[in-house]
Amino acid sequence: MLADAVTSIAAISALVAGKFLGWTWMDPLMGIAGSIVILVWVRGLLRDSSKILLDHQAPTTVVESIRSAIEADDDNRVSDIHVWGIGPARYAAALGVVTHNPRPAAHYRRLIAVERGIAHMTVEVSECEDESDDK
Repeated sequence: MLADAVTSIAAISALVAGKFLGWTWMDPLMGIAGSIVILVWVRGLLRDSSKILLDHQAPTTVVESIRSAIEADDDNRVSDIHVWGIGPARYAAALGVVTHNPRPAAHYRRLIAVERGIAHMTVEVSECEDESDDK
């Protein structure tokens, strides 16, 4: 919105200066200046929105924080984890947990505090099979 307002004011100023002061060069100059303002705005917009639209991977600190929270409880091990951005500092996660003592998925969701920015999480829980069962 600010970029739109700045370019509009610049265009009106250039037209007024051209009409009353005879500065015909102001119109093309303000056109160039306005396009630079718009390009700077577009660059920021593309940088911010492309991470969300392209399912940008979450920072390693967020992923490791989730892994640590799950594995600190009981004998849980994270077998698979994917965390991606869905908004500014908001993430979605899909993870697989292997344990000898499986609990409902809600238990694992509670281990992941909301402060980590996880807005949506899918949890798959598998019971660990002992190697002695295979023999």
